[in-house]
Amino acid sequence: MPGSCDVVVIGGGQAGLAAGYYLRRAGLDYVILDAQSQPGGAWRHGWGSLRLFSPAPYSPLPGWGMPSQDGEEFPSAGHVVDYLRAYEQRYDLAVRRPVRVREVRPAGERLAVQTDSGSWSARYVISATGTWQCPYLPEVSGREEFGGRQLHTVDYSSPLEFRGQRVVIVGGGNSGAQILADVSRVAEVTWVTRRPPRFMPDDVDGRVLFDVATRKAAGAAGGVSDLGDIVMVPSVRDARERGVLHARAMFARLDAHGVWWADGTGQQCDAVIWCTGFRPELAHLAPLLPGWRQGVAPTDGTRSVDESRLYLLGYGDWTGSASATLVGAGRTAKATVADITARLAG
Repeated sequence: MPGSCDVVVIGGGQAGLAAGYYLRRAGLDYVILDAQSQPGGAWRHGWGSLRLFSPAPYSPLPGWGMPSQDGEEFPSAGHVVDYLRAYEQRYDLAVRRPVRVREVRPAGERLAVQTDSGSWSARYVISATGTWQCPYLPEVSGREEFGGRQLHTVDYSSPLEFRGQRVVIVGGGNSGAQILADVSRVAEVTWVTRRPPRFMPDDVDGRVLFDVATRKAAGAAGGVSDLGDIVMVPSVRDARERGVLHARAMFARLDAHGVWWADGTGQQCDAVIWCTGFRPELAHLAPLLPGWRQGVAPTDGTRSVDESRLYLLGYGDWTGSASATLVGAGRTAKATVADITARLAG
């Protein structure tokens, strides 16, 4: 039953579980509220060929490293789900699901967390809802006129549904490159990006990114983004070898039949896959963050500038270096719980 505790964590994915690990170790009274019916966070919804950028030993949550996956150097999304499920059980984390948080409001010296199954009262709230539920679609002229299929990264599952079709893939990040590598095996694909894709060197994978993020967290100059935007995982290297890893500039508009560029050239297509990223899922915090408008919310570390009893965990670099990764979530969770523990003691 809902009740009162020191800390309510909203979200039971990788960031929420990392917070739970440190909250449990600190001996604080906490609960993790997860809207999903099963463990695994956003990894439960990844496409079939999705892989981590890092080998398992470089993708740990605090306390227990990810076991290796047989036959796979870079673990699959399903393997990550299994790891998160086992992690939750291993540390007996206080997760309640499915519980959807509707909003968080001030309630005197505490915060009221309103859910679909009642209200919780907390001294502090850690929001760790991630971004997967808030896909971003850019405003492009004619998007509503297009007669073919349109889908976002969150909707993609397999290349087989595009066999023999003409597909335009939009987006110059890792998801765009990996889905291009997938779909180009069975379809005629055009890749478009707003700026030329920035590929990382072949010898840079999650191991190097892990080291760079570690140095960045320690205050060193430079970060992961300085190396490029796209990790050359095996499927993307294979796409390069097949000669399909080439991007055109972003088109200017769509019509009923396809896409058109500013120079007047056009191309018919059957589908457009928008690999155009996400926005943080913060609608439940609207009463606490009056200035938030589908972007980032100002923070001091992970503590909200607008509401000092609120912490934002795992949304991207603005909530800590590499905080949206497994290993980065652990680092920022540790600092967050240390701050909360000190404030409770003080």
